[in-house]
Amino acid sequence: MSRPAVFAAAVLGLAIATSACTPLTSYSGFQAIEAKPADMKVGEDSKSTLMEKLGSPSAVSTFDNNTWYYISQTTDRVAFYMPRVIKRDVVAIKFNPADEKVASVNTYTLKDGKVIAYNGRETPTRGREMTILEQLLGNVGRGGMLPQDDEAPGQRPGDRR
Repeated sequence: MSRPAVFAAAVLGLAIATSACTPLTSYSGFQAIEAKPADMKVGEDSKSTLMEKLGSPSAVSTFDNNTWYYISQTTDRVAFYMPRVIKRDVVAIKFNPADEKVASVNTYTLKDGKVIAYNGRETPTRGREMTILEQLLGNVGRGGMLPQDDEAPGQRPGDRR
C-alpha cells in the first residue's frame, strides 16, 4: 500500500474509535415550542390560556389540582455506561383557586433536587416458605393435575379439542 492510503486508513480508524466515545444526548419531557412556562404572567394568565399556549402539563399535583408542573431534562449516554442527567428544569405553576389565574411561577433546576435515601428493609409476610420440592409436588394427591372423570376434554381452560 502507498503512504497516503495507509495515512487515510489510520485517520479513518481513529475517527471510528473516537466516535464510539461520543456522548449520545437525548431530550425528554416538555419541549417549549412557542412559549416557555417560565414566561407566564402572574395574575394575567389562567388555566385556559396556559393550555392554549403550552398544552397540557407534564404532571398535576397529587394533593392540589391547582399546581401544574412542566418538566424537561437532558441526558448524556456514553457507550455502555448509565445515562447521566446533565440538565433538568421543573416549572411549577400555582393557580389561585378562586379565579384560576396564575398565582406564582417557580423554576427549579438540577441543583434544587435532593437525593432521597430509600429504606431497603422489607416487610415480612405471614405464612411459610415452601421448598422447591414442595412447590413441584404440592398438587399431587389433590387431583388438580389430572382431569376428573366427570369433565369432558376441552371443558377446562388450556385443554385442546
